[in-house]
Amino acid sequence: MDGMNEQASANEQIEELSHIDKMVGVFTEPAKTFSVISKFAVKNSDWLIPIILLIIVSVAANLAMMSNPVIKSIVMEKSITRVEKNLQKAVESGKLTQEKADEQLEKIRDNMERSMGSPILSFVGPLLYTFITFFIIAGIFFLFAKFALGGDGTYSTSMVAYGLPHYISIVQVIVLVILALSMDRPFMDLSLATLLDYDRTTIAGFLLSKLDIFAIWFYAVVSVAYAKMFKSDSTGKYFIMIFGLWIGFGLLMFIGAKFMPFLGGF
Repeated sequence: MDGMNEQASANEQIEELSHIDKMVGVFTEPAKTFSVISKFAVKNSDWLIPIILLIIVSVAANLAMMSNPVIKSIVMEKSITRVEKNLQKAVESGKLTQEKADEQLEKIRDNMERSMGSPILSFVGPLLYTFITFFIIAGIFFLFAKFALGGDGTYSTSMVAYGLPHYISIVQVIVLVILALSMDRPFMDLSLATLLDYDRTTIAGFLLSKLDIFAIWFYAVVSVAYAKMFKSDSTGKYFIMIFGLWIGFGLLMFIGAKFMPFLGGF
């Protein structure tokens, strides 16, 4: 009886963390942090704040990189090269004439020139993309955590478990923009595929793109977050779930891009 009273007393003494404490805990003690968060009602601010901050930092980073003429030129030429390859395939298959393909390429080049570095377009794109992908991925993780692993949580729980670790993504964006501006070279991530400038359309390039210290760190914390938030005794199965979905979805996009090239941008 005394032991039960002591345990109840200990639970009562657990204080709810402030958002700053939660942010710091993502980096220092994710298991302990999400264990404490799981004992209190879900707060929308716990996923909304990091997502909004990520959008703001991403927009600022993009504007900073596009203000560098060397980086802007490299990004534009890579994009034009991809478009040109797709248009050439359409010409070879008879879907387009060479004249029409050349006209479309010039229009696309002009549109890129106008849009790159535009504050409005730089904000709208990340805003829509980040929120849409966030809600979809949080939903997929929720379905697997709830029904495949039998976890105890809601979609709101999933949004917090997936949202708070985005503070790691914010640090990643800051590191990437610093590297880009210091080396006059665009960085989309810190994977071996990027560092070695490896072709991501090959299977070797796909595998190297997953060897990214920030991505692995992020999904490791997400795995811990889901295990704690969905009140599981086993963290291992959540690591298998999260990393399996990350790599599996990436593989589907890689294969799909072979037939629908626009998927290569996801």
